Amino acid sequence: QVQLVESAGGFVEPGGSLRLSCAVSGSLFRLYTMGWYRQVSNKARELVASITLQRDTYYADSVKGRFTISRDDVKRTFALQMNSLKPEDTAVYYCKLEKYTYYDSDAILRTITDTWGQGTQVTVSS
Repeated sequence: QVQLVESAGGFVEPGGSLRLSCAVSGSLFRLYTMGWYRQVSNKARELVASITLQRDTYYADSVKGRFTISRDDVKRTFALQMNSLKPEDTAVYYCKLEKYTYYDSDAILRTITDTWGQGTQVTVSS
């Protein structure tokens, strides 16, 4: 079973930077689209950035030009570099593996979708 383990978030002043990473553990064959989401209490979880197997990226308008998503399929990690942070970036951040495949005990290729990390708090405040 694949698990996602996020690095710790933290507290940063406005204008500062923070890097989040997500490590993928467990047996798998291929990783597909990976994404970072965030959630503020009492609001829906929103997609912040995503990256496909072909390295195509998506960014929410609110973070374009400030955040960068990356992936390393050899190390099985993906990261979110956050620069020029603003108070409105304060949220719990979650990494998500949209899809991965693995071979089961009968050597049948299986597909699993929507695997989430545990979430980490990022607070931007002076």
